[in-house]
Amino acid sequence: MSDMADQDAGQTEADTGQHVSGAGAVEEPSAEERRKRMRERRIGAYRGARRVLWRPGLLATLRERLAVLDSASELYDLDERADLYGDGLVEVLERRVAALLGTEAAAFFPTGTMAQQVALRCWAGRTGNATVALHALAHPEVHEGGAFTAVSGLRPVRLTSEPRLPTAQEVRDFPEPFGALMLELPLRDAGFVLPTWEELTEVVEAARERDAVVHFDGARLWESTVHLGRPLDEIAGLADSVYVSFYKSLDGFGGAALAGPSTLVEEAKTWRHRYGGMVFQQFPTVLSALAGLERELPRLPEYVAHARVVAAALREGFAEAGVGWARVHPEVPHTHQFQVWLPYDPDVLAEAAVRQGEDTGTLLFQGPWDRSGPGLAFTEVTVGRAGLEWTADDVRAAVGGFVTRLRAVTG
Repeated sequence: MSDMADQDAGQTEADTGQHVSGAGAVEEPSAEERRKRMRERRIGAYRGARRVLWRPGLLATLRERLAVLDSASELYDLDERADLYGDGLVEVLERRVAALLGTEAAAFFPTGTMAQQVALRCWAGRTGNATVALHALAHPEVHEGGAFTAVSGLRPVRLTSEPRLPTAQEVRDFPEPFGALMLELPLRDAGFVLPTWEELTEVVEAARERDAVVHFDGARLWESTVHLGRPLDEIAGLADSVYVSFYKSLDGFGGAALAGPSTLVEEAKTWRHRYGGMVFQQFPTVLSALAGLERELPRLPEYVAHARVVAAALREGFAEAGVGWARVHPEVPHTHQFQVWLPYDPDVLAEAAVRQGEDTGTLLFQGPWDRSGPGLAFTEVTVGRAGLEWTADDVRAAVGGFVTRLRAVTG
């Protein structure tokens, strides 16, 4: 093939997403390749956008992430020695978390997956029952590859698959014994939903009636205080143990904590070592967690309040644009995160969203779209510090621009 033909073939692939073979046959890219290219375009549109609703640390550059520690001296005495195998600075963070949640103690873990397996393994040893009752959409069931059973010998059973938290009646009526009830607060894959405070207390009481311990998957518990109408320590006080994350809402580098009675936490630290979680030094992650507690935690109620403004404006914008079936779920968000559902193929929605960012510098929907049925897809929306700059009028105008590109994509 001549140099000109090579250039033509490359141009064809760049323009159409197709590959032209040496024989001249056109090969369609695989679904995985299309997803990869769309992800690259989406990230590019995000980085070039002037306006987004959220700027998560996970998409920041290394330089931007390191800037989180620029004022670390305000968080901890940097003339102290660095941590070794969980002492020093790590212990400071553990005490801070225990105080916030009103528990006797807390232990830092490198991941929430490890923290929760350890917690429930410890409880299983104490109750003599390795069965864990949870929701079908709970994180261990959806995102951990069966780790409860494969790694920790736990047996998960599903109380319900409805897009809400389990009810007290479902806990009481479950037909077999279980040693622990695990509640994800909020339940992310159902739309970041929470029960009411009254519902939550009733569910906990129902578990107690069955002599089961209660563990909260509180990866996003920090932002649940607004909907539940109670402070963190009162919410955590309902459970026997609680796990919290430092990166999902607090924008830390990673890490988690398990909080509860001191005897449980001490046992958990032994298992943390056995699971490979006794990391040599963790000061960058721990400092970022302290920064999140200092800077982001106090602002979460503000983000939740503004998420409700954004959600209402999204509903209004789609109605004004004549999109016949559009849903924001929950209609009034329980946290600063929620779902948007639209009656289109996810590839079509992704293309329209990215085009808006590329064309205008405003990226209304910055996450991926997931299929949820024939011609139906949803995406998650998070309102963070960057989203506070958006007025309701801004959101409605952005919806109009998105729908214009959606109609152009669908022809």
